[in-house]
Amino acid sequence: MTDNSTNKPPVWFWIVSVLALIWNLLGVGAYLSRHFMTDEMIAELEPQLQFEMAYEHPAWYTAIFAIAVFGGVLGCLGLLLRKKWAYLLFIVSFLCATAQQIYYVMEVEGTDKVMPIMIVIVCLFLIWFSKMARSKTWIK
Repeated sequence: MTDNSTNKPPVWFWIVSVLALIWNLLGVGAYLSRHFMTDEMIAELEPQLQFEMAYEHPAWYTAIFAIAVFGGVLGCLGLLLRKKWAYLLFIVSFLCATAQQIYYVMEVEGTDKVMPIMIVIVCLFLIWFSKMARSKTWIK
């Protein structure tokens, strides 16, 4: 038996990796929609979302939002390519997403706290998942 056959990831590894990629692509979609939404598009949203979209965030917030979501997508692609650098990208994504969510919850009044908590939990899960995959040599 060759070394590669013993380190082959199970099917659930691929399922989790694809689901994580979809999750992070939704984050990219949220980033792009926030970044490119016109005033007319904002006017069609419900009042709470209009308030959130009209809120002026500092430049660093936008930057860490981008790093968090694009880092997450690249990390997921790293998992699918079985590269160990996915772990480092998930750490960067987690740090940026956590800072972003803390700022968002503290600064924007009346925000729902479920999604920000869920985002941080998913980021932590992806760090754990990629570290576990590294330890089992599924990613190299």
